[in-house]
Amino acid sequence: MASHETDGDLAARLAQEAGQLLLDLRAQGEFEGRALGEEGDRRANALLMAALKEARPHDGILSEETRDTPERLEKSRVWIVDPVDGTREYGEGRPDWAVHVGLAVDGAAHLGAVALPGMAGQRVLRSDQPIACDPTTCRPRMVVSRSRPPAEAEKAAAAVDAEIVPMGSAGAKAMAVVRGAAEIYLHSGGQYEWDSCAPVAVALGYGLHCSRLDGSPLRYNARDTYLPDLLICRPDLADGILGAIS
Repeated sequence: MASHETDGDLAARLAQEAGQLLLDLRAQGEFEGRALGEEGDRRANALLMAALKEARPHDGILSEETRDTPERLEKSRVWIVDPVDGTREYGEGRPDWAVHVGLAVDGAAHLGAVALPGMAGQRVLRSDQPIACDPTTCRPRMVVSRSRPPAEAEKAAAAVDAEIVPMGSAGAKAMAVVRGAAEIYLHSGGQYEWDSCAPVAVALGYGLHCSRLDGSPLRYNARDTYLPDLLICRPDLADGILGAIS
């Protein structure tokens, strides 16, 4: 493990490696459906936890797939990871799943990388290397959960004349906005810190608006990891959306 590796390079490399592991596991055909999702979670988590402990031994870690302990609460720097964001989508062979490797510093989403291994090109989007996207002139597109679309979505969509588009994992939806494939991601159905830390860090790096649905900042490394709602969108759309759902 290269000791000189920057946090950004580390996050991106680990997201890529975990994503490749997951693709390889799925291609082997030994597991399928729910069993594939569970085995993917286990193997990707083992890779991420071991690598982070070796590369950043003094930092805290919070992972969806590892039992949480209070030690991280005493740390300024805490890595927050989701080895497979969209386990069901991954197990079903869908493309809309992700790997999240985020770093919270003093409670803020400071840095992150999100791998989209199932998408064409197998992209890793990172907060410290934003890529310019061409501004869209089309009707705004709002991505929402395909299984639990939020009640606020219709109000928000009406306020900015947005088209509602169902999509899979949180990371896939957030990165759709980052990539310019959508303009708004609104969620209120309940999430945890690992669902949004890395995606929010990347979105902030790309200059997007990120907040709770009441407009307050998203905070991380809390004792209670439940973080039920968020809005990621183009900055020019934020006031209209927040006003409509307040």
